Amino acid sequence: MAKELFGTDGIRGIPGTVPLDDSTLYATGRSLGHYLKREHGSAHVLVGTDTRESGPHIASLLAAGLRQAGASVAFAGVITTPGVACLVRQNGFQAGVVISASHNPFQDNGVKLFSHAGMKFPDAVEEQLEADIFTHRGEPAPENPGRLTADESWDARYLEFLRKKLFPGANLRGLRMVLDCANGAAHKLGPELFRSLGADVVAMSVSPDGRNINANCGSLYLEGLRKRVVSEKARLGVAFDGDADRALFVCETGKVVNGDGVLLAAARFLKSQDQLKGHRVVATSMSNLGLERILAQEKISLVRTAVGDRYVLEEMLRSGNVLGGEQSGHIIFLNDSPAGDGLLTAVKMASLVSLHGNIASLVEGLRDYPQQIVNVKVRSKPPLDSLPEVSRALAEAQSALGENGRIVLRYSGTEQLARVMVEAEQEADVQRFSQSLANALRSSIGA
Repeated sequence: MAKELFGTDGIRGIPGTVPLDDSTLYATGRSLGHYLKREHGSAHVLVGTDTRESGPHIASLLAAGLRQAGASVAFAGVITTPGVACLVRQNGFQAGVVISASHNPFQDNGVKLFSHAGMKFPDAVEEQLEADIFTHRGEPAPENPGRLTADESWDARYLEFLRKKLFPGANLRGLRMVLDCANGAAHKLGPELFRSLGADVVAMSVSPDGRNINANCGSLYLEGLRKRVVSEKARLGVAFDGDADRALFVCETGKVVNGDGVLLAAARFLKSQDQLKGHRVVATSMSNLGLERILAQEKISLVRTAVGDRYVLEEMLRSGNVLGGEQSGHIIFLNDSPAGDGLLTAVKMASLVSLHGNIASLVEGLRDYPQQIVNVKVRSKPPLDSLPEVSRALAEAQSALGENGRIVLRYSGTEQLARVMVEAEQEADVQRFSQSLANALRSSIGA
């Protein structure tokens, strides 16, 4: 059954409108509470937010619904999404809730749910929750649910977990690094973590005002970080997104290293330590062909999944692999956590820099094939193979590229968009086929 509320990363929308209106949020809390009571006999839930101005009100409504259902609620205040997932898993909570829209602008927000294992709920559970939400969301929400009081001791517990995740032999003392914290959930945690590990930290975008989260900063806007790394003569730059479940990196020359580079660097190290199970890495359809080919040269296989860290994790659990992630910077080190965690990834990369000197040596040989992603606004999301014009354009492109390129067509899980990704050895082919496919989509279902 197709879900209406839950996308690939929880419930997403504009606060005050469906599905983030007061009635639906209150019903979401109630439905989660009732589900947990049925499944576990008790319901103790940890709630956290990023820095958006709408976060506290949403948290209060969800908490009110949870309590109405008989659940108890602990509120961590501003904390990263993977921080909540970690704390839920380690402290006996039945579920975790994060109010965040990740890398989106402040006008958006969302609700992310985690099971007692610190993982996103399976599709079947989200479908159950949706059915219950639709049953109850017509009931009035409390007019004044009351503001929650944050218990910041949860920060200390999460940081204690992260400090233990350096690779063996790593020492960050004196490592000069620049952190762009996106005016988001990592604005305190990131600098505190790395300073406590001995690094020499320059912190950017650490003054959230409720509206400047991800605003020309963080993992979507790397130019400022690139310049700062060079001017500060730092050995490493790290950019988080608003809820810090992803991290991208900048080397001392200002070159960007994305999630593909992180997967290569980590895979090489883990293989050298005989810790890369099956000599296999899990990534998504968006990872560059260059990653697949350099890994193959080192006798490491790459298996691809649908876009979304939940699908990467499902494959890792199914196949027993320990490393996976997305080009966008969601990386999963399964021996440490089932959640993509930007701070954890940064600890791992800083470890490798301390052991090997610089990032450039860690990703040596990685060649990015020309790639372009075109976003097309759509009015509806019918199956792509049901659109004759799109099917014709796709067949033509695939025939021309053969094994020397890749094409991915998919809908966004969080926005009313279709995404076209074309990758090829020749830039001209990338431009030609990305535009022909985008035009076919616009003609067929363009908004």
